Amino acid sequence: MKKPSLTFQIFIALILGVAVGLLMQHCSDVAVKYIKPFGVIFLNLIKFIVVPLVMLSIICGIISMKDISKLGKLGGKTLLFFFSTTVIAASLGLGISSLFKNVFPIIDLPTVDLSNEAPRLDVMQQIVDIFPGNFIDPMFTMNMMQVIVIAVFIGLAIVLVGEKAKPAADVLVSFNEIVTRILGMILAVAPIGVFCLLCPVVAVNGPSVLGSLAVLIGIAYLCFTIHAVVVYGSSVRLLGRMSPWKFFKSEFPAMLFAFSSDSSVATLPVNMKCTQKMGVPKSIGDFVLSLGATINMDGVAIYLGVTSVFIAHCYGIDLTMGQYVAIAISSTIASIGTPGIPGGSLALMAAVFASAGIPMEGVAVVAGIDRIIDMGRTMMSVTGDAACSVVVSRKERTL
Repeated sequence: MKKPSLTFQIFIALILGVAVGLLMQHCSDVAVKYIKPFGVIFLNLIKFIVVPLVMLSIICGIISMKDISKLGKLGGKTLLFFFSTTVIAASLGLGISSLFKNVFPIIDLPTVDLSNEAPRLDVMQQIVDIFPGNFIDPMFTMNMMQVIVIAVFIGLAIVLVGEKAKPAADVLVSFNEIVTRILGMILAVAPIGVFCLLCPVVAVNGPSVLGSLAVLIGIAYLCFTIHAVVVYGSSVRLLGRMSPWKFFKSEFPAMLFAFSSDSSVATLPVNMKCTQKMGVPKSIGDFVLSLGATINMDGVAIYLGVTSVFIAHCYGIDLTMGQYVAIAISSTIASIGTPGIPGGSLALMAAVFASAGIPMEGVAVVAGIDRIIDMGRTMMSVTGDAACSVVVSRKERTL
């Protein structure tokens, strides 16, 4: 018999965690004392891999873009579009979820230490704190914003040095593959970790958590719809001079394939055919879509923003403006380094939580519904790639 997929295993763990948690409401202390520790072990494994995963993903992403500089305006326009829409996506996720945050319950987790909650800093101080004072400390303290800055500088330096930096680049790419494999090993026990972390949560808080997860899914898909219609629709109309109806009608096969396959890379051939039907030249379409499948993750940026607000409110944390800025920036940059393996966004979610002082235990609360939301965010990212190819082709006067 074929082994069940990791997604299916996590989904089953979610169901079992909820069921067992409901049955243990009258002995929740037993669940907290004897079940949760195994979940904490899984969480610690996620924590230990977060820093190398994010750092190496971003460095290798920048290294892979070395050929883009040779393409001049084409590469610049593509990156500008991707970056702009991702910033909008992260801001949209934060804004919409903040409007609905009062419908989320406050989860009581006595063992969670909130003493390290991010201080209330003004925006300028938050900007200053993005830049590290030394190389090692951000990795020990898991200051993800500073880790990201370090990764960006290393990646840019390798590209600028050129051929002499090739040995270092090869080593980093190799380590990135190793770290990705380690993450895969950790995620292999994710079903056990999800069960052991979610069961005590339900046992302590009761069924109120379940309704909140349904609200989270609804808000995420609301953000996806708004971003697709408003941002992508207006982009192809105003910048690409194409009817949004024609765009979405032509793109629908790729959107449907992305939704069902849950993979931007697997959708790439279908997306290329769809954009060619829109009139995008193959040379531009291949470049933009291939690059977008790697670094354009608007759906992930929305998801990270929504879940950050959701988990923060569940733990009773009133996010400050500085924390909102930290989430927006880290969601934008971290989404670029999303690992191309099932469940890879869970590690990035932990990184974004760490950047804003949100307890990383919250990852387990949403891990069970990750697949449901992942289908939508993959569809979003693929649609954004197609919209960019239309806009770039129009600007290059080749559409």
